[in-house]
Amino acid sequence: MRAPGFWSGRGPISTMLTPIGWLYAAATARRVARPGVRLDVPVICVGNLTAGGAGKTPTVIALLERLDGAHVVSRGYGGKLEGPVRVDPARHDATAVGDEPLLLSAFAPTWVARDRAAGARAAVEAGARAIVLDDGFQNPALEKDLSIVVVDAGVGFGNGRVLPAGPLREPVETGLARADLVLLIGKGDVTLPASAPPVLRGTLEPLETGMPWEGLPVFAFAGIGRPEKFFQTLRDLGTDVRGTEALGDHQPLTPTLLHRLGERAAKLSAQPITTEKDAVRLPPSLRGRVLVLPVRLRIEDPAPLESALAALT
Repeated sequence: MRAPGFWSGRGPISTMLTPIGWLYAAATARRVARPGVRLDVPVICVGNLTAGGAGKTPTVIALLERLDGAHVVSRGYGGKLEGPVRVDPARHDATAVGDEPLLLSAFAPTWVARDRAAGARAAVEAGARAIVLDDGFQNPALEKDLSIVVVDAGVGFGNGRVLPAGPLREPVETGLARADLVLLIGKGDVTLPASAPPVLRGTLEPLETGMPWEGLPVFAFAGIGRPEKFFQTLRDLGTDVRGTEALGDHQPLTPTLLHRLGERAAKLSAQPITTEKDAVRLPPSLRGRVLVLPVRLRIEDPAPLESALAALT
């Protein structure tokens, strides 16, 4: 989905929807108050307070680089399998397990499960020494040992209202009361309550691949939370961005859409390029014809995170 414009302000539409937001917040509060299952291995949760992307997937990858023997458990948004099932890129595609689990399976064993507790148990039985929950902050199925709330510093918490009046899944102060760390990704000042947990700052930086980007004519498309961030990254690398197409987050790449994108690139005499997350949704026949720009999270001062992880293992 794309964020509606009124999520950035407190206009009449947002105000009209605010009472529904109060009901949504109350329902979330009741849900997260339920007791969860306690596992014998640490559970590290990566989530956010807003609908849409904030940088959770790069954060999960950064955690996996710091953890030994961790498995990922994900709901599998956009996939049809209920699980628990271990993602196998040789057998599964994004329509089965979702694009994010498919991407994460390249970094660690990854499980898709609508029932997160069942998925985590399956992972432990398969040898997991730690569980990383992808987007599980509002899911009470498991007791969490470390919860990291990721915030896109470029947009913060929008108008500060709860869905559907604003982008929040729950009020900021309420959500941060359950968090152990806040990770602000990107440039921007975000106002946090005085009671907020310790704050980390990070940036998403292109992975060095040896590709000569300077002057390369590209046509960029992306179906992530904020596609414009990807387009700006390409410009910062020095590519000649001749055209862009912002797709909805997790939008299926249908044959009709891909044909249209290919025609646009050809008319612009430009190389099609997309994100890692979008690339896993491409049909195999097109993966060699579309460039991919991977990014990785760089945390300015990772010491608080590394101390928190060391205390768990």
